[in-house]
Amino acid sequence: PQRRLSASVLQGFQCIPASDLPAADILAFAQGLQNKTVELSSAQLSCLARLLAAKNLTDDFGRYPPDLLLFFGSAEVRSGTCKAFYARASRGNLDLLPRGSAQRTGLLRRALTCLGVRSSRLHPEQLGSLGTLVCDMEPETIVASDPGILENLKLCPALTGAQRDALNAVLLEGDTVYRDPSSWDLWTLQNLGPLVLSLNQTTLSLVAKAAREAFSRSIAAAYGSQGRSQREKSLTLLRAFAAASASSHPRLKRSADCCLSAPITASTVSDPLLLIGYDTSEQFDLCLSNEVLKANLEPLLEQPLTVEYLRVMKKKLEQIYPSGIPEEQLKLLGPLSRQYTAEEISLWLVTSSDTLSALLDPSDGKWEAPQVRQLLSRYLALGGTLTGPLLRKVGGRNLCNLQEEQINQISPEAIRTAGQLNISSCSQTKKDQLYRKAQEAFAGQAGTTEAYYCRIWPYLGGAPAKDLKDLAKTGVAIDMDMDTFLALNPDELQKLSVTDVKNLLGKNLPYLKEAENETSVMRWVKRQSQRELDCTLGIGLQGGTGDPGPAGTTTPPHPTASASITPTATVPAPTTLLTVPTPTAISSHPTTNSSTGPHKAPTPS
Repeated sequence: PQRRLSASVLQGFQCIPASDLPAADILAFAQGLQNKTVELSSAQLSCLARLLAAKNLTDDFGRYPPDLLLFFGSAEVRSGTCKAFYARASRGNLDLLPRGSAQRTGLLRRALTCLGVRSSRLHPEQLGSLGTLVCDMEPETIVASDPGILENLKLCPALTGAQRDALNAVLLEGDTVYRDPSSWDLWTLQNLGPLVLSLNQTTLSLVAKAAREAFSRSIAAAYGSQGRSQREKSLTLLRAFAAASASSHPRLKRSADCCLSAPITASTVSDPLLLIGYDTSEQFDLCLSNEVLKANLEPLLEQPLTVEYLRVMKKKLEQIYPSGIPEEQLKLLGPLSRQYTAEEISLWLVTSSDTLSALLDPSDGKWEAPQVRQLLSRYLALGGTLTGPLLRKVGGRNLCNLQEEQINQISPEAIRTAGQLNISSCSQTKKDQLYRKAQEAFAGQAGTTEAYYCRIWPYLGGAPAKDLKDLAKTGVAIDMDMDTFLALNPDELQKLSVTDVKNLLGKNLPYLKEAENETSVMRWVKRQSQRELDCTLGIGLQGGTGDPGPAGTTTPPHPTASASITPTATVPAPTTLLTVPTPTAISSHPTTNSSTGPHKAPTPS
């Protein structure tokens, strides 16, 4: 029986075979996404885009959400409607595509070609169609373009350092709708929106003190009701504005050495405007007693504390607990925990998984690699074990920072219940370790290729060629995405035949052409017979040998194989896997090729 594609199916199943899905259901689901709150991952959106292409349902793109259009292949964008397509796609969340990836840079390149961009200056009508795609522009383009580019940059989740420098250069010119920074008031700062996060000290120092202080008060007042990501941005702003204030006037004299405001008490620690009355860390130190801090650590840490204020609290805790902070208090440290060095962390009493989980809470800020490595080492040294839920908190990047002997202590059961972990930053040896554990963890599903692949793919970077060949020979199309393919062990990839690669990639085979300049792909191509590359793949790869390579096995020509992303009547459509992360998974599909690094975004020419 055919399975209907719905939000409930997506949330309840790990994988969905394309052969079970009628075209009408695929169409209805894709169009209905605009009115639903269900958020799909990059892997899911990519799969859905391929399903629409396979069913020839891509022409009516105006009825699909912009996020989905980001995953349409170049063959699905018609020249006659490309401007409308990119104008809609540019409203999507560009971060669904990893910065610097071939897919993301290709999207921008094709959009610029469609819009006829032939110089580094972007005009207002072009900016209106480019939307978030401007987020990948080179700094010189930001400076040279119409000042309206600032409105596009507001859409960017984050700017590079060079892009921020270019943004400040544009603002300092004073030729934008915001005028010269010296004329800015609270209204101007609020209307700059997310761009205010990119203002440097040169720009901020020109803003009137009254405007800076009014803006800081508005940020502090809203802090208590904000979510994690917004709180991080608020703290960044408060620190930047505090630094600007510190550079614009001399520090308070310490001669009085006493609290010049009202002492902080248990009744005032929860006041959202508390810190406005203590505008220097010195006054915060003098007005906060050790007794009040000890009894009110948790509510105090709910305040938008800058690094200087956190250091005051750390110093006072050292006075309160000279023999070390009790474990119950460690659980409450929150953002303050990030102020401790790896050496200091090595003395912590972290014996409970609850304590470790609390300390790893991502809403409290990012740990530096040496800190989290020491934290995990201390926990393991005191007899702790890393369970699946803890691994989700640790995350793939931090997992990769563990020593090999520590990774050996992780059980296959923990891997099985950890959800999808992005281990792309691991060394090859650690990828190999984790793959073996994952292989054992999911051995019970090895008889069902679809289910097994959906669980094992995050760990395939450690798979030997033999296992990859076994996956390719199952007769079930797994449609490995290009990011997973490029993350395979480069040495093991060289041992795969042309047919192996064709079977692994399935309908994603055309994307191999876009990745032909990746080092591992170039090495692999050079080992294959050019005739086999032409006849078996048919996607235009060049650079093979005149005779069959050591891993190659010549396959008879099959002109309808995988040269097109749309299946023909004579070739059965392969099963497409819609990978659905479990609700508890915190990491998504591996998105970068650690061996080659990111691609550089193109400059319009």
